[in-house]
Amino acid sequence: MEHQHTIGKSVSISGVGLHTNQKVTVVIKPAGVNHGIVFKRVDVENSPSIPGHISYVIDLTRSLRRTSIGINGVEVHTIEHLMASFAALKIDNALVEIDGLEVPGLDGSATPFIEILQSAGIIEQPALRKIYQLKEPIWVEDGDASLTALPSNELKISYLLNYLHPQLQAQYVRCSVERDIFIKEIAPSRTFCLEEEVEPLRQMGLGKGADYSNTVVVGKTGVIKNTFRFQDEPARHKVLDLIGDLYLLGCALQANIIAIKSGHPLNIRLLRRIEQQRSRFLQAGIQMGRIEEFNLPLESQDIEKILPHRPPFLLVDRIVEFEQGKRAVGIKNVTINDYFFKGHFPGRPVMPGVLILEAMAQVAGILLLSKKEHRGKLAFFMGIDRVRFRKPVLPGDQLRLEVQAGKLRTKTGEVIGRALVEGKVVAEAVLLFALVER
Repeated sequence: MEHQHTIGKSVSISGVGLHTNQKVTVVIKPAGVNHGIVFKRVDVENSPSIPGHISYVIDLTRSLRRTSIGINGVEVHTIEHLMASFAALKIDNALVEIDGLEVPGLDGSATPFIEILQSAGIIEQPALRKIYQLKEPIWVEDGDASLTALPSNELKISYLLNYLHPQLQAQYVRCSVERDIFIKEIAPSRTFCLEEEVEPLRQMGLGKGADYSNTVVVGKTGVIKNTFRFQDEPARHKVLDLIGDLYLLGCALQANIIAIKSGHPLNIRLLRRIEQQRSRFLQAGIQMGRIEEFNLPLESQDIEKILPHRPPFLLVDRIVEFEQGKRAVGIKNVTINDYFFKGHFPGRPVMPGVLILEAMAQVAGILLLSKKEHRGKLAFFMGIDRVRFRKPVLPGDQLRLEVQAGKLRTKTGEVIGRALVEGKVVAEAVLLFALVER
């Protein structure tokens, strides 16, 4: 149960962009819970804000050799080293004010960002961290480059770099993404390029701010006018970039990543696939909204503040009885205007049994997730046992949905439900839920 973090005070750092050669100052400020990492271009009219999230990553064909975000034509480039530093230090919330187009390159590594963030202090916040644990394997590939993500209870990265170059053959790095490991073994690694790439990159308008002090230039006989900080520094820097790109998920990721010769374009492709999986996972569960206090009865507008369902799939009109963690009673007024009667025996309308169960489950969701220890979790249908349909439910009936907590554990919940019309049972079932951290 990790908590969110921000920094203790505002800090600033200045330098030139590796690609633009423009002098820029970055001011990093504390931010409240659930704010996320947000960039703000203070040199642009109205100072637009750009969330550090995969949804805002710009087309990498317009942002070669770096990761950049943008909104409405306003962009921030080369954010990966700073994002990796936030990820390693478990900083969830920060406002990054920048007065130029590109985050400064500094010495080409993440160490200056780590040092300035640590100098600000890291403050724990009351809300829980947003963590996504990968559910199923995902892989992407492009030629001989590939990325595979496997489920894990921590973020681990294995990276194989292998260039057709005498100085960059078969470098392999494997690490858990932990603060101390990152600071000592990954953060100091610097941006690199091959000697033969320098002139073509300059002709493309890239690397204007790069020199031998902030970029490791690898020639056929060794590093030019510099030395490696690690024998496998290029592979370590690829891991650094990958960590920064993965933090654009908008939360901490738990997965085992196996990378072969990947770079920013493939990193972003993998991240989009992970975000798709995460979105499907979150959308499949019942998630409670904010609960202050139950003042009965709860009307439909109150229920919409609690459950994510909306008409026509919000099947509970009122909550009329409630004992936290024990039982709840909901009401569904069945009318001829309900959408399902248009196709479910329109000549002799009957409410579908599965929708009676769904209505029962929505009341059960309120019951389960109202418990203090379950706040912030997601409830997923895991099974339905002992289902019985006793009588048909017709237009004009008032459906009374009674649910009672059965066996409740940390990760699972059992709810016994009955649906009644005029005091007679029309359906009953035992509903099983999986309870997981959001």
